[in-house]
Amino acid sequence: MNRIHQKLQEEKKLLSLYFTAGFPNLNDTVSIIEELQENGIDMIEIGLPFSDPLADGPTIQASSTKALANGMTTKLLFEQLKDIRKTVHIPLLIMGYFNPIMQFGIEAFCKKCAEIGIDGLIIPDLPPDIYEKECKAVFEQYHLKNVFLITPQTSNERILEIDSISSSFIYMVSSASVTGSQNGFGEDQQSYFERIAGMSLKNPQIVGFGIIDKDTFNQATRYAKGAIIGSAFIKNLTENGSKGIKSFIKKLT
Repeated sequence: MNRIHQKLQEEKKLLSLYFTAGFPNLNDTVSIIEELQENGIDMIEIGLPFSDPLADGPTIQASSTKALANGMTTKLLFEQLKDIRKTVHIPLLIMGYFNPIMQFGIEAFCKKCAEIGIDGLIIPDLPPDIYEKECKAVFEQYHLKNVFLITPQTSNERILEIDSISSSFIYMVSSASVTGSQNGFGEDQQSYFERIAGMSLKNPQIVGFGIIDKDTFNQATRYAKGAIIGSAFIKNLTENGSKGIKSFIKKLT
């Protein structure tokens, strides 16, 4: 069974962390993953840095720029992760944009993901119709789960379409803004969370954007299976490096 499926079946709210590969330092990738697992994180999203990350706010954009300047590439990331399954057993997903994946070669990318033990991909700019026509067969061949994003502006019809072609979880963006642009959730977000919960989708939802502490984690997971923290964690890495990971996670649980 895919590690994402196993994790989703656990009787708990899941906490997922996002960080940019090659940040703060080029060779921090593996040590950060191992430290996150050691401190009880349920899933990890490894950001593949890209020069034009449209969905990312300034914090993650800056980390991506720094990682690229450090020398991070798709090929190097795969080299860094080649032995990751000797020490890490929790689900690992790569989050990145479609352009670098196409440049690497879609099948070649998926094959490398399978070889090193990546469980899923989150590609914000991959539309469902392109996924179905050009990627689904390859993703399934290499046992990779593709995770789609929805926002408060996504129509119910589109959400149902995404739910029908998904087979792990749906990334539920809490607002229509970029990452790191809000703190906490207002009435509009709460109404959105309730609306999606009322649709009784077959795939569980994990909320991203706007989760910064224990309170916002609890708000986000009132109706959802889990939550993803990205910008707040990147800020912590910027300020404290990997030595600040344990204290950061302790404040969330």
